[in-house]
Amino acid sequence: MNDNKSVIEKFYSSFQRLHAAGMNACYSDEIIFSDPVFGLLKGDDVKVMWEMLCAHAKDFSLTFTDIELLDEEYATCRWEAVYTFSNTGRKVTNKIKAFMRLRDGKIIEHSDAFRLSSWLAQAFGWKGILFGWTGFMKRAAQKNARKQLRNYIERHYPDQLADPA
Repeated sequence: MNDNKSVIEKFYSSFQRLHAAGMNACYSDEIIFSDPVFGLLKGDDVKVMWEMLCAHAKDFSLTFTDIELLDEEYATCRWEAVYTFSNTGRKVTNKIKAFMRLRDGKIIEHSDAFRLSSWLAQAFGWKGILFGWTGFMKRAAQKNARKQLRNYIERHYPDQLADPA
């Protein structure tokens, strides 16, 4: 079980350095990921998402704590990212609880939980404060994130076009 803890530590230590290849080395090829912004992603789409986020990160810092091994497969931890949201130039502090399932030294499922309305309020200022709780604004943010991922895949991996939408 300590191997699982070291995999999680490697994942977030790599993230602290914005080293997407190190992060993605912790994932199985069949990784399943979900969060409130990107929704459900699988396989290479997950790995490309982290690559894109690392490549575009501005004023980024990350801390992680409370790695809890629940059994031989499941673990949780808390992490916090502070960065400048590139679309608006606003500073965001995102506090996240991660849920992971590991097998054979790789993360096979990863889900990040955070309050999307709080993230929208920070990322978009007064518009996010007033409308971040609405389904309309949440769906617009999700659609935009998926579109950015799709565009990144088209630019960087045109021969391997996956459809994250």
